[in-house]
Amino acid sequence: MIKHKRALGGALAVTVAIGIVAGALPAGAATAAPTARPTAAQPATTAQLRALMHRLTTADGAPGALLRTRDRHGTRVLTSGVADIDSHAPVARDSRFRIGSMTKPFVATVVLQLVGEHHVALDAPVTRYLPDLFRGHDNDDRKITVRQLLQHTSGLPDYLDVLNPAEILKDPLAHHDARDLVNLALAKPRTFEPGEGWRYSNTNYVIAGMLIEKVTGNPYGEEISRRIIKPLGLSQTSVPGDATAITGPHPRGYVRPGEGAPLTDLTELNPSIAGASGEMISSADDLNRFLGALVGGRLLRPAQLRAMMQTHPTGDNGREYGLGLERKELARCDGVYWGHGGDIFGYQTAGGATLHGRQATVMANVDPGGTDAQDDDMEAAVQTALCEGRTGRQAH
Repeated sequence: MIKHKRALGGALAVTVAIGIVAGALPAGAATAAPTARPTAAQPATTAQLRALMHRLTTADGAPGALLRTRDRHGTRVLTSGVADIDSHAPVARDSRFRIGSMTKPFVATVVLQLVGEHHVALDAPVTRYLPDLFRGHDNDDRKITVRQLLQHTSGLPDYLDVLNPAEILKDPLAHHDARDLVNLALAKPRTFEPGEGWRYSNTNYVIAGMLIEKVTGNPYGEEISRRIIKPLGLSQTSVPGDATAITGPHPRGYVRPGEGAPLTDLTELNPSIAGASGEMISSADDLNRFLGALVGGRLLRPAQLRAMMQTHPTGDNGREYGLGLERKELARCDGVYWGHGGDIFGYQTAGGATLHGRQATVMANVDPGGTDAQDDDMEAAVQTALCEGRTGRQAH
């Protein structure tokens, strides 16, 4: 959800003066060895993962981090650092956290289920379902399709390029209406003609949430719960709406206002600022089970799963974008995986699944404010976990 997260120092500096509780990283947290609880002798891959987790909570600047892997043989959890810089409490193995843009695969799945039920047509214009969406804006465009929303090929600007993070943080508990967020974006010229480029835009998924609500008559969160959360038994996953707290065990979520500044606690947040583009809460275990079910064909009919996995180049080597799902090359074992990343104030998440039945999710409880290497180390943790036990070229 967060745009240009490493460059937010100036904008976020106002938070120091607006009354959010701030604290410094405890002296022991930066050098503490990661905690992990596998019971057998540690294979080489586990040692590599422990080293990456340690980097996340030392060199990369996160107070705490968690990694959970899952395959047909069971699950494994590695943690590092602390969940709370004041109490020094360790990161709980069953932690819940804000997942940011990892919300998007949930939203896309519901839209594609509606496609499979013949309630929505992928290549129909969005205005078939939301006829007043573009009315009154200079970039009035009735050519944008549902597929283009889900694939970020609509050309719609990202409302987060318009919204100043400092304004959000002046009142982090404020409600933000989805239509107001969309209007912020529509007031700006589109970035390209629909279907003629690719650019990640959170606006697309706020509109996708509005589409779900229009077609079903229910809030999009209720449809996610009814169609995904309840059938899969994802007891640690929720669409919080205006609820500002995270229930259950969870690490505190931190931002760093500027280089060298103390961490600022932003665990309490009204996630309507992200809406259908990134408001959900989940756990690494639930995310792994969701991704495994999704790529394993348990949530979508074959035609819709194939549509989700038809990708578009993003301009980032080794990364292509489907419909709410990214395809990335597994450089460490010469295959591919399907997943997504997520950023929202306080938390960064990344996760993926292979077609071979293996999933991995990693979380760090600072965002923005980690180092430039934080993204790379989280990606490396996912890739290392997914490649464990695999050698040579794998089928895609």
